[in-house]
Amino acid sequence: MDEQGRARRPGGRSARVRAAVHQAVTDLVSERGYGNFTVGDIAARAGVADTSLYRRWGTLQALLSDVLLTRLNAQAPMPDTGSLAGDLRTYAAIVAREVTGPDGLAVVRLTIALSGEGQQGLQARDELLADRSRQLQAMLDRARDRGEDPPDALEVLDHLLAPIYMRVLFGAGPLTPDYLDGLVDRLLA
Repeated sequence: MDEQGRARRPGGRSARVRAAVHQAVTDLVSERGYGNFTVGDIAARAGVADTSLYRRWGTLQALLSDVLLTRLNAQAPMPDTGSLAGDLRTYAAIVAREVTGPDGLAVVRLTIALSGEGQQGLQARDELLADRSRQLQAMLDRARDRGEDPPDALEVLDHLLAPIYMRVLFGAGPLTPDYLDGLVDRLLA
């Protein structure tokens, strides 16, 4: 129950509003680029009052951070295939599919742009990196528990994720299955 005695509905209006706001952010980043829209623009696109956005997220940076974390966690979950090589290959394929998807480049650009937005932007970036590092570490810890010798999380970032993002950002070539498998092979060599 909320303060007014109404029953809360998981997945109800609140979830629909959050989904609409997240989609509005992604659409606006795709259409206009980061920094070229306001909370009011997001609210209008999502069909909600801008006061609702401020009440829920507080700042534009907090909202953008929530969009990024939600999308990354929902769309690029950490796989558990039973082997580190299998996990890394699957993870690389998921990341590649997501960053080359319809909203992928917008999400990557939003992540980069947040880093340049003062203390709040740096905090959002740090939270994003900490969240992904925890997830990567859990995958690497599972491999260690199975008796495998995994690299550390920073090596995964440097040798697997960074090349994927660089190719997408600079149009430096396709993310083919052979290319992704080669990244994993070099990481594990």
